[in-house]
Amino acid sequence: MGWLKQVALAAAWCAAAPAAAQTPAQTAAFAQMDPLFATYMAERHAPGLVYGVVVDGKLAYVRTFGVQDTTTKAPVTADTVFRIASMSKNFTALAALKLRDEGKLSFDAPAETVIPELKGLKYPTTDSPKITVRDLLTHSAGFVTDDPWGDRQLPMSETEFTKFVAAGVPFSRAPGMAFEYSNFGYALAGRVVTNASGRNYADYIDGAFLKPLGMASTGYDLAKAPNGRLAVGYRWQDAKWVEEPALGPGAFGSMGGLMTTANDYARYMAWELAAWPPRDGPEDGILKRSTIREIVRGQNFLGVAGRKDRNDPADCDRARAYGMGTIVYSDCVLGPHFTHSGGLPGYGSNVLMLPERGVGVFAFSNLTYAPVSLVVRDAAIALTKTGAFPVRATPPSAGLQAMAAAVQRIYAAGDVLAAREVLAMNVLLDRDAPRRNAEIAALKAKLGACRAAEPIATDNAMSGMLSFPCERGTLRVRVTLAPTTPASLQTVEFSS
Repeated sequence: MGWLKQVALAAAWCAAAPAAAQTPAQTAAFAQMDPLFATYMAERHAPGLVYGVVVDGKLAYVRTFGVQDTTTKAPVTADTVFRIASMSKNFTALAALKLRDEGKLSFDAPAETVIPELKGLKYPTTDSPKITVRDLLTHSAGFVTDDPWGDRQLPMSETEFTKFVAAGVPFSRAPGMAFEYSNFGYALAGRVVTNASGRNYADYIDGAFLKPLGMASTGYDLAKAPNGRLAVGYRWQDAKWVEEPALGPGAFGSMGGLMTTANDYARYMAWELAAWPPRDGPEDGILKRSTIREIVRGQNFLGVAGRKDRNDPADCDRARAYGMGTIVYSDCVLGPHFTHSGGLPGYGSNVLMLPERGVGVFAFSNLTYAPVSLVVRDAAIALTKTGAFPVRATPPSAGLQAMAAAVQRIYAAGDVLAAREVLAMNVLLDRDAPRRNAEIAALKAKLGACRAAEPIATDNAMSGMLSFPCERGTLRVRVTLAPTTPASLQTVEFSS
């Protein structure tokens, strides 16, 4: 089938599902996304795909392409069940965090205190530290990267897994020396959840997260998928789709066995993103917001994700670290964000969340190891560049708000000492009053008189930029409070 014909077919298969109300700017932004995914479908020979955008706690946009079953031709819907593979790790990490909060688990204790079979491990060096629970959750236990092997272990029973661990496993390096992605390590994390909770990890996650969030079509056992809604997994081979064998459930499910729908997963994303920003107010009883935010603390071995596979020449390298069940990035285009991909025989998935914007993009496909992270990132970049999803401003503290009047008084008087009482002790030591006043005088000659400040553009609650509309331009004043009570200015820098 020709490439253009495949694009047209993918577009014809595209279907819309109900979503939250949108602003006109958001509607225009979402319109840019369908062609990205339609092209991706055609280029990768994906049978089916669903993607969605969560904004401020709601599924704001969702689109489906293609079929969930090439035999029945049943179309993908927002309620089609997909395997999300390693995106499951996020659930396992949050389960461990919940158990820690309940006092049932210590992250920095040796993992062998929770998994007795690990007591027989032969470490690679005599000075190797014992593996901790935190090591398992952050991929720093020293196990070899095992993506192709680990995926095929999903059917391993709990009994077989116990024997496997007790027999001993090799190390690629000493624990705590580097980040090395380990599915086996997350299977052990699942056993940690099982042993610490007294319930199988799948049952614990179901009770702790899936049921409270209303994720009725989400779980670990494919045999329990809602009738007629399972996306059959395929490999593209010899110019045709070949069905992949179903894998699991088993002990390795904690690293990659979860199945879910777009509608269910959007609930989970909305709940997770709701942990930002920090704020006053009641908790939901599922997990503390501060605990959820721990998953994005890059906990080991920073790296750089290079420019490979970029579609946008303006894109840039990304700083990267692994948190817990999520990969944390920061770059010049998206700013701080976190993500995780999933890949199994028959499936590929990705989620990317922009917590400072309250936005997340996800996609599921029923194609073996479909690298949907590429198009999800392109979609997130496209949304960001429209300006329809700005970074949320941090509210200024009362102390920072109070400084606007003091700064205006300084400018009007042409004398930094006109508000001497708000200057921290370092200000006049860093640059004396005569020099500061000369700078203010030059700005007054250029800008003239100024009116009251516009809303503060904050960096955080104690730092930001003040803007004052003036007769001949705009006065800008960079201010940072000192860590004092009452509030005082440690930085006050005037410019036009």
